[in-house]
Amino acid sequence: MLNNEFPQDSVAKKTEAFIAEPSTVFSTHAGCTSSEHANGIESMPEEELLYDLADLFKVFSDTTRIKILYALLIDELSVNEIAEAIGASQSAVSHQLRILKQAHLVKFRRDGRSICYSLADDHVQTILDQGLSHICE
Repeated sequence: MLNNEFPQDSVAKKTEAFIAEPSTVFSTHAGCTSSEHANGIESMPEEELLYDLADLFKVFSDTTRIKILYALLIDELSVNEIAEAIGASQSAVSHQLRILKQAHLVKFRRDGRSICYSLADDHVQTILDQGLSHICE
């Protein structure tokens, strides 16, 4: 579902709420609702939200994309600078940036003839930090 089918409209808004308040992952946030068991206890996000979350995590399944995100932790960079920093071709970086933009993990701005990329928000760093923390335990 990554190739041009990423659900752009809902993923960023829904996941931001979960990431901002990880202790309340199964609560209702920013238009996200949870299913309820027969006993009334909130337990599981709705099916559509689970698919959106799975799609978000798929974006983190590529080493090149992870390298790009780490490069952008430091500073805003052009495609050429990113390619040089991670040792990849400009073409490969451009392809991966498209996927990262669709997932609302990076943003861009024009600077004359070049485009500068940066992380979309602080949640991206939080996701990377939490993932790394988890695997290092």
